[in-house]
Parts: sequence; C-alpha cells; structure tokens
Amino acid sequence: MVGGPSVGNTLKTYTKMHFTKIHHIAIICSDYETSKRFYTDILGFVPIKETYRAERQSYKLDLALNGSYSIELFSFVNPPKRPSRPEASGLRHLAFEVDDIEKAVSYLKKKGVTTEPLRTDEITHKRFTFFQDPDQLPLEIYEH
Repeated sequence: MVGGPSVGNTLKTYTKMHFTKIHHIAIICSDYETSKRFYTDILGFVPIKETYRAERQSYKLDLALNGSYSIELFSFVNPPKRPSRPEASGLRHLAFEVDDIEKAVSYLKKKGVTTEPLRTDEITHKRFTFFQDPDQLPLEIYEH
C-alpha cells in the first residue's frame, strides 16, 4: 500500500488539503480599459477596489460576483500572448453558471459578444456555450 504503514512502524496520520472555496481567479489583460468595461459593463462584475501600481505600470482591479470576491484583473506592460485557444497547457477556460442560457446568449449578443452555438453536455445533459473576453480568453456559460 502506497503511503501506508509497514510492519514494525506505527500508523501515521495522513490528512488531505481542505479547501473551503476558490478564492479568486487572476486574469492578465492586454488593454485594461477594454477588459474593465467587458467584465463590469457586459458581464456584470462589481468593482471592489482598483489599484494602480506605479512601479509596475500596472493596474489591479478586484471584482465581485454576487457579493463574493471573484476576479483580479491585471494589466502589465507587454504581457505575452496566450499560445493557443483553448488547448494550450494550463487553464483551459472559465465557466460561469446561468439560470437561463438562452437569455444569457441573447444578452451577450445584444452587447456585441459572439457566442458559439449551444451544445449539450453528454454527461450532465446541461446546455452550455463558449465566448471570449477581449484577449480571447475562452469563457463558458453553463446552464444550472
């Protein structure tokens, strides 16, 4: 047994990491004002605190969703581009839950945001679709 007791040893107590929730998601954008408008005016995140860090020539905007701290939006001078979409190593996409996906898609389209055709998750049988933020970060909306 991997990590288990062996003959003659006392039983060791192994514990698992216990996360209580995801604290926040950090996003680096290439055009701060455009991304700030996208996440606040279109997606409805509420600014909590905006900080300009002069030594880095960088903004950090803390955003909340439904009263919970959710996203840190960063600007940096000349950030590297994402290698590809969405199959690059690392974070694949962010997914947001909605109650009515058709209303959410209609809203996004009215705001000029293009969404992919609706799909159905073959495992959960829930509907979902993808769209992109101003830096082509893949975002998903998933019906509750």
